Amino acid sequence: MPYFDMFRSLPAFLATLSSIAMLAAMDPLGSAQAADDLPPMKLERVGKDVYVIQGQAGQASSANAGFISNAGAVATGQGLVVFDTLGTPALGAKMRKLLEEASGEKVKVVVVSHYHADHFYGIQAFEGKDIEIIAHPKADEVFNEANTKNRLAQRKQDLFPWVNEDTKLVLAARKAKVAPGKNETFKLGRYSFTLIDGLGAHAPDDLMMRVDELGVVFAGDLFFTGRVPFVGNANPRIWLAALNRMAEKPPKIAIPGHGAVSHDPQKDLDLTRRYLDFLSKEMAKAVANLQSFDEAYASIDWSGFKNLPAFAAANRLNAYGAYLHAEQEALKK
Repeated sequence: MPYFDMFRSLPAFLATLSSIAMLAAMDPLGSAQAADDLPPMKLERVGKDVYVIQGQAGQASSANAGFISNAGAVATGQGLVVFDTLGTPALGAKMRKLLEEASGEKVKVVVVSHYHADHFYGIQAFEGKDIEIIAHPKADEVFNEANTKNRLAQRKQDLFPWVNEDTKLVLAARKAKVAPGKNETFKLGRYSFTLIDGLGAHAPDDLMMRVDELGVVFAGDLFFTGRVPFVGNANPRIWLAALNRMAEKPPKIAIPGHGAVSHDPQKDLDLTRRYLDFLSKEMAKAVANLQSFDEAYASIDWSGFKNLPAFAAANRLNAYGAYLHAEQEALKK
């Protein structure tokens, strides 16, 4: 059969050629090096020596190359401390190039906020004998779950060619010396970095990082700026406790895992606390009154939060998760 007879149409043939070209452009890390193939990536300086890359809103797809989360770094004078590495190896490679060019420093440390695909798949571009990768003590447990393997298979389909057979998931060699009520502080160059246990509020291996001298906190997915958080099936009470850990030393700047940087963290923390406290108390009241979830949800006055961004998308799911936790807690009494 002639080669071109394998394709039923010219568009199919051209699409195949395009995929082949993308794969051919990849380096051994599995990173597409042609910058114009990736979504625009802007490096923002949000304070002295602090750099942030903000991902796009929406779901991860091949069209956006999985660029839906935030990441950042701090230039210490002796190397970069990076927090998270974005959602594909190609994004991680581009991020690293931008950071090292802007700061004039090489990456020395990478801290992983948690092992969810949109935050750590870029870590492949940061592997090297001169780079220390740090994650939460429970990272091994999450990394070795069947869900991690299944998500990679799903990403290979949904994010091809940015996630493909050459994509390698990397587990941090060093675990942070953290626990509930216990932080770890390490120093590099002119700054001290405090690693804070996120108490498993969003994921079992939640980890936050504070730059002590600058009052900057990299909060991962535990903090959102001016909007309703995606709590899902997490326990609102534990999430509140994690936010209290984050605010032990009130931050001047807070960098979330998604969305805009907060330059007024106290205001945003107060909003999130009010929301989580309201959610938890209202669902506990509904369970105590033997209301079904639908009855409870319809009867609650959500006016204090309904005009916030992400309310329509997140609130009902958040409320249902809180209701289930309230039921579980009621059964323990």
